[in-house]
Amino acid sequence: MARKSNAETAANPGRLKQIALTYKMTRKADPKVALIVAGVGIVTFGVFLAIGFLIDHPVYLGILGFLVAFLAMAIVFGRRAERAAFGQMEGQPGAAAAVLDNVGRGWTTTPAVAMNRSQDIVHRAVGKAGVVLIAEGNPNRVKSLLAAERRKMARILPDVPVHDFIVGTGEGEVPLKKIRTTLLKLPRVLAGPQITQVNDRLRAMGDLMSNMPVPKGPMPKGMRMPRGGKMR
Repeated sequence: MARKSNAETAANPGRLKQIALTYKMTRKADPKVALIVAGVGIVTFGVFLAIGFLIDHPVYLGILGFLVAFLAMAIVFGRRAERAAFGQMEGQPGAAAAVLDNVGRGWTTTPAVAMNRSQDIVHRAVGKAGVVLIAEGNPNRVKSLLAAERRKMARILPDVPVHDFIVGTGEGEVPLKKIRTTLLKLPRVLAGPQITQVNDRLRAMGDLMSNMPVPKGPMPKGMRMPRGGKMR
């Protein structure tokens, strides 16, 4: 019991610090967040308290109103914090990978499975919907990267569905803030063991590629070695 109490005590300052950092970040992008959240709480509590006086139960409705007001404030703050976070990540290289890491349980994310000299990137996620390729960068350039990755997946996983999306706000593109909901709406076609097999096969292919001998001789002019020593 003492250990559990000490662990909870140590965890609370961490949570409070995280909330404080989230608030500071949100306030930079949304200066009115404190007024809006406080306004929501006051209005919600006031409505419940007024109803309590009308039905002659001000204490009961006051307590209930306080709890509902706190919940409403948390929801509003969470949504505005999420909006501020996406606003700061928008247009940043690798932003989609950060979103994919938080899609939820059952998804395995591999960032930057393909990249070109212009820093257009393709990330890969594997889940019950199959394989999902998410591209960031210039729409005209990333299409060739996506096509190459789709051909690779067709060779390695011929029986697994492959979906691909381009992050952006243009026609046919998926906004950064909608990546998670887009993935979760995809039809579920793979069971847990099948997902494990897909991940194992992709991991094995990655190992084989990393163990391939590097051709001897001078490296072609302008070519760079990606991180991890893998050449694409």
